[in-house]
Amino acid sequence: MNSAALITGASSGLGAEFAAQLAARGHDLILVARSEDRLTVLAERLIAEHGIRAHVLVQDLAEPDAARQVAGRLAARGLSVDLLVNNAGFGTCGRFEDIAADRDHDQLMVNVVALVDLTHALLPGMLERGTGAVVNVASTAAFQPSPYFAVYSAAKGFVLNFGLALRQEYRRRGIRVLTLCPGPVDTPFFDAIGTRKAAVNGSMTTPEPVVRAALRALDRDRGYVTPGFGNALAAHLLPRRPRTMVAAIAERVTRKVLTPSDAAPQPKEYAA
Repeated sequence: MNSAALITGASSGLGAEFAAQLAARGHDLILVARSEDRLTVLAERLIAEHGIRAHVLVQDLAEPDAARQVAGRLAARGLSVDLLVNNAGFGTCGRFEDIAADRDHDQLMVNVVALVDLTHALLPGMLERGTGAVVNVASTAAFQPSPYFAVYSAAKGFVLNFGLALRQEYRRRGIRVLTLCPGPVDTPFFDAIGTRKAAVNGSMTTPEPVVRAALRALDRDRGYVTPGFGNALAAHLLPRRPRTMVAAIAERVTRKVLTPSDAAPQPKEYAA
């Protein structure tokens, strides 16, 4: 059986950059996303540039049986996976009652359920071979509750805690687990969420240095990485308790995603 790195959400953004950098390292690839055309173009380019093998699997990860479908097609093609990059994800923002319930449901299916299900499906094979790695893409939003990003930040908090727990379970059994927690990255994520104001700190980086930092951290067997000095500083210096105070501070930052007509009056103790 052939070994490969499987990357979800591989058609653009961080996923496409993971594919490019892993191909440059000589990894064969399994590219998973909904867009067959973009996956095929990417696969053909990386095959030509790096002489690797690349396989395209078209799958909507919001579907309840997505991981089972992916695992079945891997088995049918005789493919094993030694590196799983759980990159696929999207976000919602705004007042919770204004966000479509089915959109938040799909967000959880992609950001949490598919991530866990794919890890369940592929990690046992890594254990059998005595080697492997999982990279889960979270966000700096994972470090605190984020009003107006309530479901997104909660999901990414799950991803961070899930990854750190798995790392402790498997670090002595030949499996590395890294959680990547980037700040805003200039990708189609912001097109899907509907506003560039979702980059609440006002600055963005590009996918290349984020993925480079992730692969370097994976090589060093780090538990998680927050690329960028400012992002790392905010992640590690912000107090975690009392949690209600942290949420109130976060709301002052994240309220900028609201339109002026949506904004609620500021409590006097937090007035600008």
